[in-house]
Amino acid sequence: MAAMMSNSFGRKGNSRLPPEVNRVLYVRNLPFKISSEEMYDIFGKYGAIRQIRLGVANDTRGTAFVVYEDIYDAKNAVDHLSGFNVCGRYLVVLYYQANRVHKNMDVNAKQQEISQLKARYGVE
Repeated sequence: MAAMMSNSFGRKGNSRLPPEVNRVLYVRNLPFKISSEEMYDIFGKYGAIRQIRLGVANDTRGTAFVVYEDIYDAKNAVDHLSGFNVCGRYLVVLYYQANRVHKNMDVNAKQQEISQLKARYGVE
């Protein structure tokens, strides 16, 4: 009975996903004026969404994080929305990988920036 139920949703109980697959997606090349509601309309077609965070700072505009409730829904969204055209822009949908983000961050530059801000505001 359980095998029938899992197959009825298009999933195999013993199917294995690649290690980079997770529930959190990183989306790039979004139109700057896209709203959260439009994001929910686009990404909600592939499953229940826990959270969407749109980038609003100058260096994060045009990006978003989409967190799905289920890992299979996230995989389905990546498979269908990578290259999807939104207002003349083709989406880049990737699995979020925290270890890659931290490797790319320039730690020394960030420490210098923090030191300068502390000096400016007199914080120790």
